[in-house]
Amino acid sequence: MKKYLSLIKFSHTIFALPFAAVGFSLAVKATGSGLSLQKLIAVVLCMVFARSAAMAFNRYLDRRFDALNPRTATREIPAGQISPRNALLFTISSSVLFIATTWAINPLCFALSFVALAVILFYSYTKLFTPLCHLVLGVGLALAPIGAYLAVTGEFATLPVLLSGAVFCWVAGFDIIYALQDEAFDRAQGLHSIPEALGGRNALLVSRLLHACAAALIITVGIYGQLHPLYWAAAAVFIGLLLYQHSIVSPADLSRVNLAFGTTNGIASVLFAVGTIGALLLS
Repeated sequence: MKKYLSLIKFSHTIFALPFAAVGFSLAVKATGSGLSLQKLIAVVLCMVFARSAAMAFNRYLDRRFDALNPRTATREIPAGQISPRNALLFTISSSVLFIATTWAINPLCFALSFVALAVILFYSYTKLFTPLCHLVLGVGLALAPIGAYLAVTGEFATLPVLLSGAVFCWVAGFDIIYALQDEAFDRAQGLHSIPEALGGRNALLVSRLLHACAAALIITVGIYGQLHPLYWAAAAVFIGLLLYQHSIVSPADLSRVNLAFGTTNGIASVLFAVGTIGALLLS
């Protein structure tokens, strides 16, 4: 179990799960239906199963490159701790469980589960042919708040779509920062990424642009939703942490990429979710 949790980087669930919680809370607030523990558990399970499928498939597909890259050679598949066959079986099992859980939620979520699964699994192929792979990852995680909202309401709405737009820009931006570590390796192996295509300095400019768009959408959510002042405090912290991660990473110094990628973004997502849900409860 420990090896499989490491395979799928279970701790990184903290990036998208808080935004799913916000989407769920927006739906409860919009419908006035009250908290359904059954639906909340179903949403959490969907997040876990979908992300497990995506990460396991990514590790399965990247196993040859991971074995060649000193940074990733100790991952479970190239290190021989988990076989490629078992990783693929884990992907299939997680995918089936994800679809089954959406079927138990409502017909719309079930119908869209195949689209969501196609997006998150397709991401693993994108580095083979396009530097826009970071944007596809952003789309995959941006499905979290919309999906959680649909689980409660069964219909789309503007506010969760705006929030998903913010998640898209945020995730794509920080994934570019993470990819800086493999710029030379990707170029040597014929893999594609924004850093490989544009170089580190220009890649960081793209990341900053995406994070500026994320900040603008976070502000738009607060204005459009007329949210409680607590939301604005949470938004200020989130945007401040976006600025912080760009202050500690440069093409000449990548020593703090993991701090920017993992720690900073994890804290940002949790604090933003706590503040936003608190604002919804108070308004």
